[in-house]
This record gives sequence, C-alpha cells and structure tokens, in this order.
Amino acid sequence: MRLSYNWISELVDLHDIDAYKLADMLTTAGFEVEGIEPAAQGTNLVIGEVLECVDHPDSDHLHCTKVNIGDEVLNIVCGAPNCRTGLKVIVAKVGAVLPEITIKKGNIRGQESNGMLCSLRELGVNEKYLTEYQLAGIEELPADAEVGNTEVLKYLGLDDVVLEVGLTPNRADFMAMFSAAKEVSAITGRECKLPVNKKCEKELPATISISSKTEKCPLFLGKYIHNVEIKESPKWMVDRLHAAGIKSINNVVDISNYVMLETGQPLHFYDADKNTAKALCAESGKDMEYTALDGVTYHITEDDIVIMSGDNCAGIAGIMGGDDSKIDDTTKSIIIEAASFNAVSIRNSSRRFNLNTDACTRFIKGIEPMAAYKAMERCVDLLMEYAGSTEIEETVEYGSLNYTPTVFDVTLSFINNRLGTHYSIETVVDVLTKLNFAPEVNGETITVHVPSYRWDVSIPEDISEEVIRLVGYDSLESTLPMMPMTLGALNPVQRKRRLVEKELGAMGLTQVLTYTLVSEERKNMAVMPLEGTVTLASCLSEDRKHVRSSVLPSMLEVVSYNLARNANHVNIYEVSSVYGEKAVEERLGICLYGSLQELPWAKANITTDFYTLKGVIETLLERMGFDAARIMIKENTVDTTMFHPGKSAALYVGKDLVGVFGAIHPTMCKKYDIKEVYAAELKLSVLYETKVSKVKFTPLPKFPSSKRDLAFVIKNEVAVGKVVEAIKKVNKSMISSVEVFDIYQGEHVEKGYKSVALSIMYQLADKTITDQDILPVQEKIMATLEKEFDAVLRK
Repeated sequence: MRLSYNWISELVDLHDIDAYKLADMLTTAGFEVEGIEPAAQGTNLVIGEVLECVDHPDSDHLHCTKVNIGDEVLNIVCGAPNCRTGLKVIVAKVGAVLPEITIKKGNIRGQESNGMLCSLRELGVNEKYLTEYQLAGIEELPADAEVGNTEVLKYLGLDDVVLEVGLTPNRADFMAMFSAAKEVSAITGRECKLPVNKKCEKELPATISISSKTEKCPLFLGKYIHNVEIKESPKWMVDRLHAAGIKSINNVVDISNYVMLETGQPLHFYDADKNTAKALCAESGKDMEYTALDGVTYHITEDDIVIMSGDNCAGIAGIMGGDDSKIDDTTKSIIIEAASFNAVSIRNSSRRFNLNTDACTRFIKGIEPMAAYKAMERCVDLLMEYAGSTEIEETVEYGSLNYTPTVFDVTLSFINNRLGTHYSIETVVDVLTKLNFAPEVNGETITVHVPSYRWDVSIPEDISEEVIRLVGYDSLESTLPMMPMTLGALNPVQRKRRLVEKELGAMGLTQVLTYTLVSEERKNMAVMPLEGTVTLASCLSEDRKHVRSSVLPSMLEVVSYNLARNANHVNIYEVSSVYGEKAVEERLGICLYGSLQELPWAKANITTDFYTLKGVIETLLERMGFDAARIMIKENTVDTTMFHPGKSAALYVGKDLVGVFGAIHPTMCKKYDIKEVYAAELKLSVLYETKVSKVKFTPLPKFPSSKRDLAFVIKNEVAVGKVVEAIKKVNKSMISSVEVFDIYQGEHVEKGYKSVALSIMYQLADKTITDQDILPVQEKIMATLEKEFDAVLRK
C-alpha cells in the first residue's frame, strides 16, 4: 500500500515527525515499511524565465538561452523543442543532483552552458503520469510562477514522500486513508481530523432501479447525479492520486478513485445517458462475451458477477466497467455504484481474467461493512464542490450486510497473563481509547466497542495484541524461557516411517516429493480416495485447487516428466499424507519403470514387471514385521480405472485392505504419455496401526531336506496361490516350502488350461527324511489337487 506523507500529514499533525521517523513508528507498530520513495528529487533547483532563445550556430536542434533565475542570468544550452522566449522553467544550477545526473558547467559545441532546463521525467516523476507533450520537452510552468523561487518541488506539489507499507492479511483496513490516519493518530498520540462532508440540502426522488439477483452481492447502493461538469481535477487531488499510483483522468473519474483511496470502498460511475434502462442489477450465472474498459473482450462464465442494465452488461462487478458506459467529455449525468461483492468470487474471476485492479484488490482483501455508505456520502460532497452537481437524487439501497457492532469483555489479568506483563488498567484503557475502541471499565473488566473499520478484532486475544503493539514490544521484560530437559527420540510411527524409507532406498528406489494440491482431473483419478474432497476457497491456479486424496496421480506426472527427458529407468516412491473432509491418512506410492537394478558388467538385470513389484512390497512388509501367512493377495476389484484389471491385485493384511498394485491401465498411460508402468498405492496408516507378528527364534534344522518337483494342469481361472496354500495344509510339519518355478500355456496344453510346475521342499525336525516318508504325502497332495482344483498330473 502506497501511503502519501503529505496526505497523512493533513489528517494528523506530523510537523515534527518526518517520513523516515514515521516509517520507523509504523514498522514498530506492525506495519512494515518496505520502501520510502520521494515523488521527485533534485537539489539546487530554481524557477527561471527564458529571456532569450536562439538557435545554436552549430546544431540543428539545440538552443542557446539566457535564463533569469532572480539573482543572475545564466547561459544555458537546451535541446527541448518547446523551449522559447518568455517561458517559465525549472532550472537545475551547476552542482544540482538529479536522480540520474549531476549538473556540471560545460561547453556544448562551443557555447557555454551553466545549468540545465528540466523536464519532470528528469526529476524522477513516473512517466505514466506525464503526457506525451511533457515527455517530449521541458516542463512549462504557469505564467505566474515566481522567478527565483528555490522551493521548486513544493511549488510543483512534488515534495511528497511515499511510504510503501507491507500489510498483513488481517489489516486490510489500512488500505483506506481514513483508517490509516486513525492508526497513525493512535501510534503518535495525536488527533485525527477527517474531512466533514457537506450534504445536499434537498435530494430529488429516485428514478433508477437498483437490485441484486445473486447472493454474491448482498448490498447494492445506487445514486443518480444530474448536471455534472467534466473538467480537469484540482492539482491537490491529482498529486494524491499520483502518490497512490493512480493516473488522473478527469474530475469525475478521479473523484471515484479518490474516494476509494479515502474509504477503501471501490466505486463505479456509469454515464447515465448511456444507461437507457436507468437500472443496475448484480447477477451471476451468465455465459457471454463482454468488452471491458481496457478494450479486451472477456468470456463471462456462470461463476462471475456482472452488473446488468436491462438486457445489456454494464460491467464486470468489482473488477472493471465497460467501454459502452464509461465517463467521457460528453457525460452530463452519472449513476454511482457502491456495492459489496463476494471476495472469493471476485478473486476467482480476477485470476481467470488476469485482471488485478485496485478495486478487486480491495474486495479480495476485505472492506469495512459501513464503507459503502461513507463512500456514497463523500462522493456527493466532492461532486457538488468539484463537478458542479446540483440535482442529486436519493440513494437507492438494495439488501443489507446485517452489520452488528462487535462488543465484548476482556479482563486486565487476561491481557497481562497472555503477554507476561504488568500493565496498569490506565495504560490499557489509554491504548484502547486511542484506537477508538470506546472502553468501559468495571473493576478489572473492560468492555470494548470495536469500530466498524476494525473488523479484524473480535476476541479478547486480539485486544492483548493491540495493547502490546501500541505500548511497544520493547516494554516486554527479558526472561529466560522455561525449557524442561527432554530426551529426543522418534515415536513409533516415525520409526516405522524411517524403516519404510530405508528399506525402499536399499532396494534401489528414489524418494520423491510431489505437490499436495492437484487439479480437478487429478483429483478424479484418486486411488482409494478418502470421503469428501478438501477444496481451497482461494487457490493460486486451477491446477492447484484441491487437496489430494491419493498420491499416485501426482507420481505418474514425475514418471512422465522423466520419460520425456529420455530416462531409461524410473523407480520412485513417495510417503505423504492424503486428506478427506473427515480423515487424514498416510500413504505410500511406488512407481517402477525399466529395470529395478542393472549391472552390465555382471550381466545382471532385474526388469520391472508385476512380480518385481510384488517382491518389493512383500520384502517391505517382511521387514516391517508382517508374517507372510497374514499377507493375502486377491483379485483387484478396488480400482480398475487406474490399474489394468488383468495385471493388478488388491493387497490385504488379515481382513484389512492395505492397497492396490500392478500395471497402470493403458488408458491412463496414454493420458500421461508413458509406457507400461507398474505402480502401487498402500495405506501406511493401516500398516502402522496393525500389530506385527512377534519374532520367534527356531533352531536351524539338523537333518537334510529333500526336494520334489510336481507338474500338473489346471484351469486358467484357478489361482496358483490357492493351490500353494492347499499343498502346505496337507502336512505342515513335513512341507517346509512350496515354490512356483514355471507356468506354461501353449502347445500340448488344452486351451483354457495352464501347466503349473512346483518345487516342494520336505524336511523333518527329528530325523533324516526318506522316500517312504515323502511318498504318502506326495500322493495325498495330488489327491487334494484333483479334488479341489480338478488338477491333472503331467507325465
């Protein structure tokens, strides 16, 4: 926010407080002054009059001048095309220091030059406030300018200093000059004198219609002003607008901007003669094209708020008006709009249109509830005085903000206990009085009446912050913090998380960190999403609108990014929390592409496929302490949109669903522009909460084992895992392991069937196993397979 020192000095007496001291005081009180910028700069300046101006004998564009500066006449060579005899000018004498140059005595093509005739640009005035004529030559001063006056910047109204104040989100009230003046008054302890508005003695009956058809505009004020005179604004107003970074247009438009700066309430003036319907209505739900004041055509959607005049659009509410209703030199009467619009809607529209106007900035940050009424009253006063308005209609009001003044109690002990201070009741009451909180004291209880422009204050804690802010943080006593000694250690969840990261890193995976915020499309791709999506009220972009409830869609973007840059192997994992409206869950995402491990010199290569991913997951679960018997892999019925239905599975620990893993669905691969990727998303929170198996130690076997291979044919739909489980149940004490070493479909195997080859390891704990021990078990295994799975032994 740009704060004019001259302007604030007219509202609060700062005769012995310069701009730099004021900046220190504001910063100490919580308003950080990020920069101090003079409106113009220049030393050793004086107003002069050109007595003689002739062409330079050795140049086609230079002039040789004699300039009277009061106490002497200087010879100065000037190249400005508008330099002429009788002109009053700004003279920078020898030794003058300007923003980009120091003036020295010189000789230009044989002619003596003892100074420089200046343009405003050379004094550091921003070019956007200057006309093309001013930019092309030296500044032409009025004929009554006093020759010899050395207070040139003051004469020009450019002796101002602008403080660039960085505002915290809760102090948007400081964007209104009246509120800023009250704050400076409280900080300095001096009286704040705001202008008193003159009211129209007799207002005419209203002839316009003001309404709202959207809940996004709860309050709409309108006023018809007849007989306005379009002309230049008074210089003091132009200077204040320039100090705030706003270019002067004409007196009527400038008044709307000036009142916005004073009250914080954005206004819009419509040319009444161009509004044939004599009606304004705030609406949303439109789908149309609209050309705004900047000449750009914008597409209006149902979420945007527009101001309609009959069937015609008159402006984009809270952002910018239209070219067909703007104030110009032919304007004779105007309609004033002062309204309250939904901040989130204005923010979304502003971002989508890429329009960041002074008006929308204020609507987004927040406006005082009573600002619309104050701004309307102030407009009438200024229009009567500076635009000659004589016929003014009554204000038409639609809706209400239902504003109720904030009143609550706070105790002295609460304030001191929270701040660690010992302030007296007199000190606290003095601060609250300076802030216009109208404190009422009853014992140690203080009743505060918060003014409407301080909508950020609503609870006792806010009062304690106001007190310490005004009294000064340097008044706090220096004390050592009480810090009990504690032993740093990881909690159980942190230890398990560290274990997951360690084991996956050891297996060759790289940890990644992706955005928690995702787009609408990525949100809809979520794997095992939590109930209810958390959506940001005011997001930075549409791509970062929702808080994700799944990590895999974001991780696939990382895979796509790396593959697009010719990466041969992408093996990554991410541990991150995902969010729903009622729950937060920690998830693990894994993506494998290419080779998991590759050692060319050893001719070793572990390519990634379903079984590689399955091995990674099973190894991780084993390291976390889960017994293989508790881990179940079932058909994937959880998510067949993200995962290939024939190359994926659901993972369970006991009866709890832990995750889904397998090949990414070809349709998804196409969306991400990636090849076949194997991925998994697991619920770490479930694994953290599940009790792991106790570690049991058993002695190493003393007697040798014996292996038998078994091959049989079963139907394709029979899960091999169930076959393995059935074999182990035949004789748990003798069968130590069962491993699949081949699955075959093709020649010599009937269509619809598959050949499965297993290695069965037999071992006894009390003696060496023999064929006589194995044979009956082997026969029982085949009988079980024939009965339960219609298996046929291959010979």
